[in-house]
Amino acid sequence: MDSTKTRKAFASAKQVAELAGVSRSAVSRTFTPGASVSEETRRRVIQASEKLGYHVNHLARGLLRKSTGIVCLVVAESDTPYISRMVRTLARHLQEAGKVAMVIDTTGPSENVEHALRQTLNYRADATVVLSGTPAQSIIRTCLDNGQRLILINRDDRLAGPYNLSLDNRLAGRTALETFVRAGCRRLAVVASEAGTPSLIAREEAFIGAARASGIEVASTRNGRTSYEAGVAGARALFAGRERPDAAFCVTDLIACGFMDVARHEYGLSVPDELSIIGFDDIEQASWLSYRLTSFSPPVEELAAAVVDLATMGETAAEQAPASRFLEAPLVWRDTVRGKKD
Repeated sequence: MDSTKTRKAFASAKQVAELAGVSRSAVSRTFTPGASVSEETRRRVIQASEKLGYHVNHLARGLLRKSTGIVCLVVAESDTPYISRMVRTLARHLQEAGKVAMVIDTTGPSENVEHALRQTLNYRADATVVLSGTPAQSIIRTCLDNGQRLILINRDDRLAGPYNLSLDNRLAGRTALETFVRAGCRRLAVVASEAGTPSLIAREEAFIGAARASGIEVASTRNGRTSYEAGVAGARALFAGRERPDAAFCVTDLIACGFMDVARHEYGLSVPDELSIIGFDDIEQASWLSYRLTSFSPPVEELAAAVVDLATMGETAAEQAPASRFLEAPLVWRDTVRGKKD
């Protein structure tokens, strides 16, 4: 028999009711937690459901009760280690809370993000979490006007309505500068990408501002997307000059890994004796023996728990919840900065 010509249709609640000899409402009550139904009716419904292969359509139920159980995660560059880790952690926390994570990848032009956010309205998600820094405020306002609960991560919007969860990126930039100065570094650089997201800009600007306040000028370079290749290009640009830096703050670990590989393998520099490096994100690769990168470590579990709290709380609690919250990313000291941690 050609299996491509036939496809078993989903069993309906009506079919279950007919086979079990009960009403349609009895089937609904059987699968509704806390609903009143006799043990005999429950037994007959379960038996019929198993025979027919019936599964409750939670999405349809959600549309009726104005709660789908869906939380959309809007992400960009999901192939990068940090975003991948963040999505996995969020999905796990949401699943434990009885929610379903719907991931929408928007890597590419900013209009992709706007389209993705509009999709969340079609799915009537309970909440949408935006891990990308690119959506315009206008589309965010559209989501809010349609009753969407919106949770923004690492944005600097001043809109009323969405919840903002941010890492203290400026503190990290200042801490990186102080760490280099204590290590005796004076020829400083910051290596970034052209992504221009609020979090990356905040780290870069805070580092440069703290350096200038201390009378230290900083060389800077931005190259391409936030990737390993951005670090490679940044190193080649900085090391081509007459005065090579003796310390570099890379705004992500992926950039730091590319930067370090070029410094060591193309220019023969010793890390940290001749060049100190600090990254951000504390990705898995940062702890590898080939890097042992000093990096800021975002509290991913705490951030995910905060997202789930905001996505699942009732309307009254949501109205009372703070609109903004900052979380600190502590510095994890490894082997790429001279000296020892205080």
